[in-house]
Amino acid sequence: MKTAGDGWARATTAMGEAMTRALAKPVGIGATRAYDPLAIASAMAEFGASYTPAKLFDLQMDAAKQWGEFWRNAFAPNDAPRERPRDRRFSAPEWESDPWFRGIRDAYLLASAQLKRLVQQGEGDPKGKAMVGFLLDQWVNALSPANFPHLNPQVIERTVATGGANLAHGFANLLEDVASGRGLVTRRTDPDAFRKGETIAATPGQVVFQNELFQLVQYTPTTADVAAEPLLYVPPLVNRFYMIDLVPKSSLVKWLVDQGRTVFVISWVNPTDAHRGKGVEDYVLDGIVAALAVVRERTGAKPDLFAFCLGGTLVAIALAWLAAQGRGGEVNSATLIGSMVDFADMRDWSAFVHEAHLDALDDHLAAQGYIDSVELQRLFAAMRANDLIWSSVVSHYLLDAPAPPSDLLYWFEDGARIPAAFLTSYNRKLLFENALTKPAGFEVRGQPIDLAAIETPILSIALKDDHVSAWSAVYDGAKLLRAEFLLGGSGHNAGVINPPAANKHGFWTNDARPDTAKEWLETATRNEGSWWPWWDAWLSAKGGGERVPAREITDGIEPAPGSYAKAS
Repeated sequence: MKTAGDGWARATTAMGEAMTRALAKPVGIGATRAYDPLAIASAMAEFGASYTPAKLFDLQMDAAKQWGEFWRNAFAPNDAPRERPRDRRFSAPEWESDPWFRGIRDAYLLASAQLKRLVQQGEGDPKGKAMVGFLLDQWVNALSPANFPHLNPQVIERTVATGGANLAHGFANLLEDVASGRGLVTRRTDPDAFRKGETIAATPGQVVFQNELFQLVQYTPTTADVAAEPLLYVPPLVNRFYMIDLVPKSSLVKWLVDQGRTVFVISWVNPTDAHRGKGVEDYVLDGIVAALAVVRERTGAKPDLFAFCLGGTLVAIALAWLAAQGRGGEVNSATLIGSMVDFADMRDWSAFVHEAHLDALDDHLAAQGYIDSVELQRLFAAMRANDLIWSSVVSHYLLDAPAPPSDLLYWFEDGARIPAAFLTSYNRKLLFENALTKPAGFEVRGQPIDLAAIETPILSIALKDDHVSAWSAVYDGAKLLRAEFLLGGSGHNAGVINPPAANKHGFWTNDARPDTAKEWLETATRNEGSWWPWWDAWLSAKGGGERVPAREITDGIEPAPGSYAKAS
């Protein structure tokens, strides 16, 4: 039988080994930053000055009333009706049943709500206000009582059971993460749970073309005949393409192939310093347009494009460039998922689209030639800190609990770099200047483009709980593109991976195109299950209805997912 002493022995050994590794690899300090700390300080000062004494007094009076109600409820009988907050941080039953823990939880949530209200009602520059809101969110999230061992009932129970060995082993986990150089709260799971090409990204196929920017993967058919129009997927640069080819039961690629579709995907190279000069126009022309030509040559048909997030923004640029060249007819249709072309409303992300931050980022990019995948992952994690940072702090550093294998998180952590030239032009022109909303506002190798010139049928799919591309902002872009619109359930990534067999999330449809996203949703029809079959029917309606013999691959370069997807 294992005892608390056994746990302490293992924890002590783990701490010693982790400390040795940490000391052997000290944490380095970067010479440049991807942000400007002076801009943050200036934004906070300007925000504070925007409040008048009268407005602060009104907020303080409201807060006093709320705290009075809080104390009345705190002494109410345990069986008094209460609305339990829907917050996964406080899922343990003790947060509700025990008056001590319930009081701590409710006091924290009330104080957090009051501070957020303070920011929401502030005035001044929207980007500065977003910066203050982002900083407040980080502070409030960090101070959650669930993050402290003496305030979290689950941690207290675990600590008593192990004699404190869980905290010692958790400290060893912390030291290992520091030594890794990838930052804190690295997800601790079986490193061999997934293998690319075997258990994940494993749909059979072949690389059929490659250049310095991408490999083109074509998937092996599973039906005797296929739709005449092939599908070409364009992923974002920040992660590998195989979010749409996770484990077989949730693979969109496999599902499309089984529906009788010829599927191609672009697998972007993971850039190095040698790619520092590759900009948006290179990815559009030497990437998307080049891939389209290969797909047309191999199939003899006009492709249907589909893309996710930043990939969809690039597809919109490619379609506008083709239209400007008189070649718009080379694409049959396009589906943009969670993609923005109008960046007027970036919500919390606008905190980073500040001229001082962009200047600092330019210096940072010039020094190393690209933005590193770890830096990007930290940014995305900070935007969902409770789910992607603090839940791991509790699990790995306080409870010493291993993370269950997750194909989606494995993919998320398999990040990629972005070249300096790409990020500079993307941030300056597309985000800061919102150039795509203006006629001839953006050029591709000297060719001015206009999204209004696109005549290709487009479907824009937004995700209702998307924290990266707010669904209302995607709707605004759909109006700009004159696109049909569908709203899926769930978030930025999970809302895409929605196989019909899971029967989850639901989706909304509406033939009307009112001015605002809110009006669209008020009159929309909610449909149960996955949007995949609805989209498949939409593709069929846009196609010619012709079926051709399955396209076998006889000239593959290497098996899917290809060396670009496997390279570090």
